[in-house]
Amino acid sequence: MARKQSDYLAALLAEEEGDAPSPTPIREALADRSRGTTLLGRESALARVASGEVRQVTQLLLDPARVKIWSGNARNYDLLTEAHCRELIDSIIAEGGQKVPAVVRRIEGDPDHDYEVIAGTRRHWSISWLRANSYPDMMFVAQVAQLDDEAAFRLADLENRARADVSDLERARNYLAALTTHYGNHQTRMAERLKLSKGWLSKMLKVAAIPDEVIAAFASPYEVQLKPGYALAQAMQDKGEAHAITGVAKVIAREQAVLRDQGKPPIPASEVLHRLLTARKMMLGEDNEPQPYRYHNRYGRAVLSIQAINRQGVTVRLHSHPNADEEEIVTALRHMLAHLEETGQGLKR
Repeated sequence: MARKQSDYLAALLAEEEGDAPSPTPIREALADRSRGTTLLGRESALARVASGEVRQVTQLLLDPARVKIWSGNARNYDLLTEAHCRELIDSIIAEGGQKVPAVVRRIEGDPDHDYEVIAGTRRHWSISWLRANSYPDMMFVAQVAQLDDEAAFRLADLENRARADVSDLERARNYLAALTTHYGNHQTRMAERLKLSKGWLSKMLKVAAIPDEVIAAFASPYEVQLKPGYALAQAMQDKGEAHAITGVAKVIAREQAVLRDQGKPPIPASEVLHRLLTARKMMLGEDNEPQPYRYHNRYGRAVLSIQAINRQGVTVRLHSHPNADEEEIVTALRHMLAHLEETGQGLKR
């Protein structure tokens, strides 16, 4: 763990109330990190850091059904799958149970749940999956901590920084929600508390503002990374660009849905991004006049374009290319008709 991050962990305690425990035990716990770089060592250190912010820590074996995920965590629980958690599942089976405890806090007034997960979402999902798949006695191991929401957010964020499978979009939207909830919309204050660059945080918050209908153009939210996402967010600050990008995104989303239904590979993220960033250019020519509608295949090659629309009907051009097939052309025609309806130019006039 980097020195800067280690100092940040120790500061989690120093910033709390005067009666909070001394940060010395935390520095001792972090020193253990230098004696081992395994995931277990990192997670154990993280758990000990969590214990420094509480007045009492208890480790329990819990039924995961009685534990829910804290809404302030960045990870989207609904996106987790067996494939995403396969390595962790296999590790739990091999070790005869969960060895690294999650961090939870007790909740009141919820008849269906007794605790909520602050750090350890994948562990919760994996244990739940194992209980439903041949391991009904598997228990969720967790340390119970007393944390306010802002401290819980910082702890969850710290763990997520080390997780490659937490997408930039998930973290960005988590930051955007926390900005209002915990930091009164003060970006500088938030950056200071999280020990982040103000410029980097600003970029993340802009990416978080990309609307869902644009994100839907990508095969998965995991594909929306910070650098290309920021370029897209900047483009959408122009109203004309935003309108064009949103329109093209809807078309691409329909294409992605067809490919999924057919069991075919999705349109690559790089191609999606290119089509979105050039959306206005494709729709407007050099004279700033609307360009004909075009349907592109997953490789970016034009399959169909509208040549003219008038009272007599629609004139369509089908483009030839070596890999053209009848199914692709039919799909293009369907998307063209949907486009005409969306823009008020449908055939039913």
